[in-house]
Amino acid sequence: MAIATVNPADNSTVEEFDEFTEQQVDAAVEAADTAYASWRHTKKSERAAILGRAAQLLTDRADELAPLLTLEMGKLIGESRGEVALASAILQYYADNGEAMLADESIEVADGSAIVRTAPIGVLLGVMPWNFPLYQVVRFAGPNLMLGNTVLIKHASNCPQSALALERLFSDAGAPAGVYTNIFVSGSKIARIIGNPTVKGVSLTGSEAAGASVGEHAGKNLKKSVLELGGSDPFIVLDDGGDFQRLIEGAATGRLANTGQSCVASKRFFVVDSLYERFVDGLARAFHGLKLGDPQDPATTLGPLSSEQAVEDLGEIVRDALDRGASAHVGGHRVDRPGAYFAATVLTGVTADMRAFSEELFGPVAVVHRVRDADDAVRQANASSFGLGATVFSGDVDAARSVADRLDSGMVWINHPTGTVPELPFGGVKRSGFGRELSHYGIGEFANHKLIRTVPAESKIAGAGG
Repeated sequence: MAIATVNPADNSTVEEFDEFTEQQVDAAVEAADTAYASWRHTKKSERAAILGRAAQLLTDRADELAPLLTLEMGKLIGESRGEVALASAILQYYADNGEAMLADESIEVADGSAIVRTAPIGVLLGVMPWNFPLYQVVRFAGPNLMLGNTVLIKHASNCPQSALALERLFSDAGAPAGVYTNIFVSGSKIARIIGNPTVKGVSLTGSEAAGASVGEHAGKNLKKSVLELGGSDPFIVLDDGGDFQRLIEGAATGRLANTGQSCVASKRFFVVDSLYERFVDGLARAFHGLKLGDPQDPATTLGPLSSEQAVEDLGEIVRDALDRGASAHVGGHRVDRPGAYFAATVLTGVTADMRAFSEELFGPVAVVHRVRDADDAVRQANASSFGLGATVFSGDVDAARSVADRLDSGMVWINHPTGTVPELPFGGVKRSGFGRELSHYGIGEFANHKLIRTVPAESKIAGAGG
């Protein structure tokens, strides 16, 4: 696969980059290991200061970075600015809170003392996706750099300029050479890097297939992995909470953010019978009212998908549903204009024999199901191989929390589309992966939680366990 910036708004190739040779990759791994030898012993306050400077540089360079994100993967310029701000907030969060998170934990014992010390483990590999070129990198890199690990980043092949901009930013913030390193390699080269004894762990955000491959190689090499994979997130509507327009706004935002190209986007809508017809009509009207156009134009409300391949993949799933009897209340097709555009679509009548019933729809397509009640909604929502995020809307918060308790999901948001902020853990269950990022959970994934037990010298020697 070519490593290149291809503008999805017109499918023009902007710039291409050479893939690293094996020798270059090995040199990058060695440099990261050399850097780790000193970085792990750098004062936590100094590591925090570097993250803080990186956070400020993200803010300072927003006018440069936001258009670059839009150029490379097509997200709306306003959303690109929001991503820059979120990435900055994550780095600042760990700069402000990392030292406290890494403080020794005391455990009460009968005599002497016992502490658990959170220590780094070494060089880590991050395999990153294209849909959030800054946010998904820093939510992995930020906590691990604070911890004292060093990181190698294999970014998506269509975001090379974003990858270089972030590498330059960490260097400008004062990170020593080898602490944060971008490597241009294809997916086929990842197994070799994981197999390098110097690399101690790998984190991937991406597809189910990519996660299975990385997980296999990590397991074979006895290395820790964190996987954030696909999602087919349910959006359950028990009632409108007295504000139908807010419900529709939440549903549209949950489905269309990042042009629907988010693992945690709402994709399957389960609406109680009494509200179903009105909800479908309201969501279709909201989708129909979008303004399609250049994602660099602030007036545009529906931009392109990330690539021609993305349009083809989404189109195949939608056509399969329509050919088998589903209905498109709006959209249902690609847009007849240059670029990777697909019309915002609301599908109903989707049944188990259709791909849209079980596969992840990565684009502006919502599938709406009618349900009898909360029990029926939970049953259908859980009938999925995925379990990343979920949303429940209801004016009865206790009823919504009861539903949340029964959902097989790593995250549930009530009365708001599933989102992400630095202080809340992010991750899923089932085939959506394992491990957590962000909050204090994220800084402890690639760590040695080292027990240090001190026994008084005069104590009697007891039998060993194990």
